[in-house]
Amino acid sequence: MAVRYRLPPLMREAAAEFASTFILLTFGVGSVAQMVLSNWKFGNFFSVNFGWGIGVTLGCYWAGGISGAHMNPAVTLAFAVVGRIPWRKVPVYWVAQMLGAFVASACVYGVTMVSKIQCLKCIRWRRPSDTGPNGTAGIWATYPQSYLSIWNGLGDQVFGTALLVGCIFAIVDKNNNSPDQGVVPVMIGLVVFVIGATFGFNCGYAINPARDLGPRLFTALAGWGFGVFTAANNWSWVPVVGCLLGGVLGALAYIVLVEVHHVSDNDGETGYELQSVVTSTPEFRSINTQGNGLGRGNMAFTEDGMSPKDNQGHTMNVIEKTSQL
Repeated sequence: MAVRYRLPPLMREAAAEFASTFILLTFGVGSVAQMVLSNWKFGNFFSVNFGWGIGVTLGCYWAGGISGAHMNPAVTLAFAVVGRIPWRKVPVYWVAQMLGAFVASACVYGVTMVSKIQCLKCIRWRRPSDTGPNGTAGIWATYPQSYLSIWNGLGDQVFGTALLVGCIFAIVDKNNNSPDQGVVPVMIGLVVFVIGATFGFNCGYAINPARDLGPRLFTALAGWGFGVFTAANNWSWVPVVGCLLGGVLGALAYIVLVEVHHVSDNDGETGYELQSVVTSTPEFRSINTQGNGLGRGNMAFTEDGMSPKDNQGHTMNVIEKTSQL
C-alpha cells in the first residue's frame, strides 16, 4: 500500500503561500519585463495591469482553499489584526511570500536574459541608477515618478493598499452580497487590475510588500547593487511600511462601516416571516434553504415549485416584512 506524505498543516499553508506568490510575481513581473525589454512594442500599461490582475486570480486558485492565498504580507497582517488568523502564522506566511517573490524574480530574470543581447543598445541592463524610463531596475521593484515626494508616495501606498484589502474583505464577506466561491479569485484579480488602472502612474502600485521587497532584494544580488535600496531618496521602505499600514486601515474601515452592522439571524429582523395555512396538496419535494433568507434546514415545495410547505405538509406563505424605522 502506497504511503502518502503530507506536510504539517502550517507548513502546507506556507507552501501554498510560496506557490501562489510565485505565480503572482511570475506573471506580474513578466508582463513588465516584456513591455520594457521590447521598448513598449510587445506590451503597454494595460497589459501590465492585466498581467498583475490575472496573476492574482491564478494565485488565488492555487492556494485559496489551503491558506487563503494571501500572497501579500499586508493582507496577512490585516487578517491577524482583526482576529481572522492566529498571530503565529504571520511570520511563516511572510517568509513564504518573500521567498516566492524572490524565486519568481530569479525565474523571470533567467527567461529574459535572452532579451538582454537584443536590448543592450536601447536600454542599460545593470546599473543601480537604472530607475528611469530606459532603466531595468523598475522591471522588478517599484520606483516613484520624479515629481513624487516620499510622503506623497507613502499616502499613495496607504490608500491603494487600503482599497485592496477593504475590497477583499467585502468580496469574502459571506453575510454580504458575496460572489460564488469559484468567482472570488476573479473578483480579487479585477480589484488589482482597477487599482493599477487608476492609481498606478505615481509609483507602480506595489500595494504588496512582498511584491516589492522580494524582487528588490533579488536585483541587489543579481547585479544592480544595493543602490536599489537607496535610490529615489531611499524609497524602498515606502512600499513596505505604507502597504502594511494601509492594509490594516482598509480592513478596519470595512468592518466599522459595514460588517458590524450586519443583521444576524438572532436579531429578529430577517426581513421575512412565515405563515402556515392548511391545504390538501398531496405531494411535495424538499430543498435545502441554507442561506436563502427564509431560515435554515429543509423546506418542502409543492409540485409546481411555487408554494413552500413545512415539515407537516402545510403550505407556507412567504410574507415580506417591512422595515420599522
